[in-house]
This record gives sequence, structure tokens and C-alpha cells, in this order.
Amino acid sequence: MDSQLNIAIQGGPASFHDMATREFFQGRELNLVPCDTFRQLCQRLAREEVHYAVMAIENTLAGSILPNYTLLESHPVQIIGEVYLHISQNLIGHPGTRIGDLQTVRSHPMALMQCSDFLESHPHLKGVETSDTAESARELSLQPPNGVAVIASKRAAELYHLEIIAADIENLKDNYTRFLVLSRQGNPHHPLQNKASLNFTLAHSVGSLAGALNIFGAHDLNMTLIQSVPIPRKPHEYAFHVDVVWEQRENFEKAMRDLRQHTGELRILGIYQKGERPYDRQTR
Repeated sequence: MDSQLNIAIQGGPASFHDMATREFFQGRELNLVPCDTFRQLCQRLAREEVHYAVMAIENTLAGSILPNYTLLESHPVQIIGEVYLHISQNLIGHPGTRIGDLQTVRSHPMALMQCSDFLESHPHLKGVETSDTAESARELSLQPPNGVAVIASKRAAELYHLEIIAADIENLKDNYTRFLVLSRQGNPHHPLQNKASLNFTLAHSVGSLAGALNIFGAHDLNMTLIQSVPIPRKPHEYAFHVDVVWEQRENFEKAMRDLRQHTGELRILGIYQKGERPYDRQTR
């Protein structure tokens, strides 16, 4: 078996996906395969061109990335882990550039959203969407100074020999993104597994959702996320994505047996060990 892991990520070197992947796979030899879109990332994994893929799913400021829930459901992939990354956004430009020299700020739409307060406080700056934060920095490094800056990580500034004009410009400092680690095959059973991601549909009847959620409580499962997701080609119909954690695996198995009787379709998207959230460490 090849010791090097090929892992698809959205974006390139010094992107937040790059950083999250290295955090999860510490100590392993990695070959990161950049993808322009999340769909391309899932397709490469589905075609077995890579061993794993890492994909952002939610952010504490911007919320859930809804299209990615649909990608999880529509591709033959399984969640095998998760990692939380603190996101520090920075205004980056050529050395010597000042904010007054700028007219345009380029970055991924999520980064622009996370820094909306900063951009609004500098109305002369026009935000322009790109496919990736780090790629925006790389492209800027190849251009002469022309009134353009980017929003990206400190690592991107270092890698491409750019300068941080304004540091930590995200709206809130508690800015974290949760990334999912995906594989073609699910995890083998392991006693450390204590979290699952589910997707299910329900009948259009009074109390159907409440009945499903009550099953979790009845079996001592803690629901950490619920997200309604539009069902493609079925207007005004929704599936539900739910994450649950437990202390006893047996309780989860019993809950799934009951839930199958209550739902239309139920898919277990992954059973894995929950990731440690950095903001939980701060409260200890």
C-alpha cells in the first residue's frame, strides 16, 4: 500500500482546506490535489482518483454551506472524521501597500462574507469573488501593484511573499470552520466512534419531525446539528441532515432501528469520532 495519501481539497497551497487537512492527517505524507469546486472534489473521490477528500461544511459566522449537504447525499462518499479550524482572515497586498491605495479586494465569497463589517467600514473597497483565498494571493503575487488586495490566511501571505495590510479582519474573532473528512468507504467499527451524520426524509404529516427528534432524546442521543436541505427536482420538499453524539454506541443502534420505522428514507452518511472544537478547549 502506498504510504502517501492523495487528498482532494478545495483550493491550493495555504488555503484553509490545506491547513485543515494537515491538522487532521498530522504526521502523514500527503499529496494534496487542488480542486476548483466542491463538486469536483466529490467527483474525484467518487472516481477513486484520491484516497480522501476534505470539505468545509459549516462556519460559525456564515452558517451551513447548503450545497455541500446535497453533494454528500448525491455522491458515494462517507464521512470518516471532522476537524475544526480557527479562521483568521487578513487583508493582504504587495509590500508597502496601504489601504488608501486600494480599490478592489478579491477573495472567496465566504471570506468576503466573514469580513463584511471591515469592507463596509472602507466603502471605497469593492469586493470581487474568486474561487479560493490562497489562489487569489498567488495570482496577486504574479501581478504588479495595481490597487488590488486579497483576503487570505497569514500562511498565504508568507508563501507568496506578500504583506499583511490589516490582520484579523473577520467580523467576529470566534470564527471557526468545520471540515468533513470523506472517504469512499466508511470507518470500521471502533470504540472511540461517538458521532454520526444522518440524512432522512419525512412524511408531510403533523408532528412527523417532532416524532423523529423525540427518538434521539428517548435514546440519550445529543443532537448537535439539524439542517433542512432542499430535495433536487422536488420543489418545496426537504430532507433533514442531523448530527448526533452519544456515550453508548448501543443507544445509537437502537435509535436507528426506531428512526427507520419513522422516516421515509434514512441514510447514515458517516459514523466517526467527533472532532475537538477549539472554543471548547478555551472554556476548560
